[in-house]
Amino acid sequence: QVQLVESGGGLAQPGEFLRLSCAASGDIVDIVKMGWYRQAPGKERELVATITRGGETNYAGSVTGRFTISRDNAKNTVYLQMNSLKPEDTAVYYCKAAIRSTTNWHPADYWGRGTQVTVSS
Repeated sequence: QVQLVESGGGLAQPGEFLRLSCAASGDIVDIVKMGWYRQAPGKERELVATITRGGETNYAGSVTGRFTISRDNAKNTVYLQMNSLKPEDTAVYYCKAAIRSTTNWHPADYWGRGTQVTVSS
């Protein structure tokens, strides 16, 4: 069994920053890819950023240049540094990871429960 736990959400004013963390635990052999997604009220969940085990990153156009994804492989943790926050960044942010376990060698996707980020003056 695998769990993903996010932390670091909260309230920020436009232009401020927040840092999200997501720690994976449980039956983990290898984490192939980790990423962040977000879902605003009334909208579909969308990709924010992903990072592979080797450090290859991919960003949504709306956050490029403002957000930075990173990971600590030793800690099975992924981070999202969010700078220059805008009101349109308000959403629930979800962590996702593609993980190989002892019972499933083919990578399976796991999701965290989400953390609320609100950007408002």
